[in-house]
Amino acid sequence: MTSSHKPLSIVQILACGATIVTLSMGIRHGFGLWLQPITQAQGWTRETFAFAIAIQNLVWGLSGIFAGMAADRFGAFRVIVGGAVLYALGLVGMAYANTPLLFSLSSGVLIGMAQAGTTYAVIYGVIGRNVSLEKRSWAMGVAAAAGSFGQFLMVPTEGFLIGSLGWQEALVVLGAAALLMIPLAWGLREPGFGGATAPKRDQSIGQALREAFKYPSFQLLMAGYFVCGFQVVFIGVHMPSYLKDKGLSPQVASYALALIGLFNVFGTYAAGVLGQKMAKKNILAFIYLARAVAISVFLLVPLSPASVYVFASVMGLLWLSTIPPTNATVAQIFGVAHLSMLGGFVFFSHQIGSFMGVWLGGYLYDKTGSYDIVWYIAIALGVLAALVNLPVREAPIQRTALAH
Repeated sequence: MTSSHKPLSIVQILACGATIVTLSMGIRHGFGLWLQPITQAQGWTRETFAFAIAIQNLVWGLSGIFAGMAADRFGAFRVIVGGAVLYALGLVGMAYANTPLLFSLSSGVLIGMAQAGTTYAVIYGVIGRNVSLEKRSWAMGVAAAAGSFGQFLMVPTEGFLIGSLGWQEALVVLGAAALLMIPLAWGLREPGFGGATAPKRDQSIGQALREAFKYPSFQLLMAGYFVCGFQVVFIGVHMPSYLKDKGLSPQVASYALALIGLFNVFGTYAAGVLGQKMAKKNILAFIYLARAVAISVFLLVPLSPASVYVFASVMGLLWLSTIPPTNATVAQIFGVAHLSMLGGFVFFSHQIGSFMGVWLGGYLYDKTGSYDIVWYIAIALGVLAALVNLPVREAPIQRTALAH
């Protein structure tokens, strides 16, 4: 490796990458705060709003595959810049969309594509290529913790902006904030990208995909991640309305989402650290089972601000803490040459779950007047995800010579 091809410093990667994730994830974690203001102002149903956010999650997942391919091929810098511009356009479009179609195109398609280029798959590709195996899980934990800090920081900020400026102007301000990701992306330009980081065993995209999708552990990781998406996006988008329906003030929901973000700073960091020392599949199984237990207890005890805050704190420890062990396991099994792309495929499964969680929440609420059925589904899926992660094999895949 020549001096011009030195990897980026871990401090630089985490400073720039974590701040990008803080902004990108922080903005999207507050979208649930807009559900009632927008539906009331436009005369739309909750399903209309939920469907647009469901599209956002699906587009994010699908676009993430191609954003990952582009980042693996051309570097993260260009992908992040494009994502930041799309984010700003999507937020402004979301503010002024006056039909469900335009709202779905802006908040769904544009912001979904923007998130694909500015969140975990792309940032984790940079980490994988530049951070040694001994520190990789830890570094991924730091980046994931930044996304959680973004939720803690941005959700109350977004609530304040809505209250002081109105929901439309608040979205325009966030659009301007999204453009701050462009100068931060400058710090993630990888010198001599492609040459110095070429894997020892050269695989095409097609060969890497065939290898991964035939490998049972990859399929099991995807199944678990589906559940993660279902649970966190249902809770993140619908819990503010659930609590308001039960007679609690909107501030309780804002504080609860902020607590999820605050405690997930610790949860994701701990998951990254533990992933260096423990079997990552066991960490994942514990997280999913603990989520099922936490939701069950939340539904069983009398609802109060205190019970909401305890639930939010516990869920916060478990919220995005699946991300470091999942992505570190993919890197450990398959190597880092196609990490952004493979991470994108795993995340696509997450986003299919996100689509189902947020859309079913709105659909079943409109049909039954209650979120109860979706809560029960989230519990059952948590138990299932805990079970499917246990057979995962984390050892590097044993490859034979490439076939013709």
